Amino acid sequence: MEAKLCDNGFCAHYLIINAKEASFSDIVKLLFSGNLKNRKFIKCSFEREDSFFYRLLIAISTLLQKFLLLISIPMAFLGVTVEILLNFLRLNGGFRGLVKNIIRVKVEIPDREAATYLSFIGFTDTRMNLDSNIEHGNPMFYPALSIMACKAVYNNAAYNQALIQGQWKMEFLGFKNYWNDFLQRSETQVVMFRDKTVDHDTIVVCFRGTQPFNTEDWCSDVDLSWFEFPHIGKIHSGFSKALGMQSNAGWAKQVVAADSTHSQRGAPLAYYDIRDTLKALLENNPEAKFIVTGHSLGGALAALFPAILFYHDEQFLVERMEGVYTFGQPRVGDDAFGDYMAKNLRNHGIQFFRYVYCNDMVPRVPFDGVFKHFGTCVYYNSKYQPSIVDEEPYKNYFSTGGSIAMRINAVYEVIRSFLMCNEYGSDYREGWVLFGMRIIGLLIPGISAHCAQDYVNSTRLGSLHRLLSHHLHHK
Repeated sequence: MEAKLCDNGFCAHYLIINAKEASFSDIVKLLFSGNLKNRKFIKCSFEREDSFFYRLLIAISTLLQKFLLLISIPMAFLGVTVEILLNFLRLNGGFRGLVKNIIRVKVEIPDREAATYLSFIGFTDTRMNLDSNIEHGNPMFYPALSIMACKAVYNNAAYNQALIQGQWKMEFLGFKNYWNDFLQRSETQVVMFRDKTVDHDTIVVCFRGTQPFNTEDWCSDVDLSWFEFPHIGKIHSGFSKALGMQSNAGWAKQVVAADSTHSQRGAPLAYYDIRDTLKALLENNPEAKFIVTGHSLGGALAALFPAILFYHDEQFLVERMEGVYTFGQPRVGDDAFGDYMAKNLRNHGIQFFRYVYCNDMVPRVPFDGVFKHFGTCVYYNSKYQPSIVDEEPYKNYFSTGGSIAMRINAVYEVIRSFLMCNEYGSDYREGWVLFGMRIIGLLIPGISAHCAQDYVNSTRLGSLHRLLSHHLHHK
């Protein structure tokens, strides 16, 4: 199925917000006028938006994006500096080891492409081994494997290959950087691997999530821009672009070559390359199935990937898809999109589980008034106690009712940092990097709850086995 062509090239109904072009006066005028065509920073397929509340949301989203873009350079510099410093200390045995190595003139310099190099996210949780107590057949096997993959994909290709082949004894299928046709750069990272034993054969597709110091990633999370596709509904524009939507053809079934008005692509488009790779792998392995997963922004891409498979009627792949597991996933589409996904997931018997830990801020954006969640929500409180709910508590981040509760919980999480290893063992010891994130969480509640550590803990400590088994049995 093709997207209907129109003045933006491929989609008849859309709202695109360009925060870079927004002036403060233009944002203020938006609040007092429903005529969107007069706003230079908005491109849309309709003349007016009479809802003041909706215009207010657009204004808040635009201001947040402008702030994030304003600090993008210093944040990126800070991220690189902190990451290299942490790796520098790690390679040289900490501060004392570094002093000794300086005296002996044997200082080890970090190599960003080496398997020993960790990303900032990697330092928040350095665990590498899978939980040996969660085996295939346990309803938590795929979620536990998925969140470990989600954590690993934040690191480089060499790290992922060494981890998957060396630690997990699984087949490494590749780590790729994919092209964003609208930003004209490589932006999306994906790792693929295969877990094959005598009783199952599973290919895992894992999308990398939001980089903590990349403010453009955070802009995508709070952006309210969307494209509406026939029979699907409205889909978040930033996530569509990151997954590989074509700037000259939208979600055409095949890749359309760039023409004179579109720059040449410097890498493959994620959706199309992953789709074709899966087809080849599954055709050669008739017993194999696959799952899709991601954390944060990666969760949004994991949720959107099957939607485009449904849209293109990719029956061969849909029949071999076993499940989708997302962690800390932002909202991807509107109510119509949620209904579209629910219908197709149900018709094809595909499991979709959306994991949310406590006050994680990302599942609570973009605002619920525009976009909606779908799928089974598995919610864990701060004690890692699970429940299956329609929606996480305080479904919008800027929730009046939740602001006090979130801050109280942030204090509890700081205290808990010192107690975890005493209660659960050394495997749950929290390092200083994560502790620093807990402290930041006192000022910005929900930011530390988004770290992978709590999601790994949730899959391992949450007594979800019976609850999940009961849910699957009665589904």
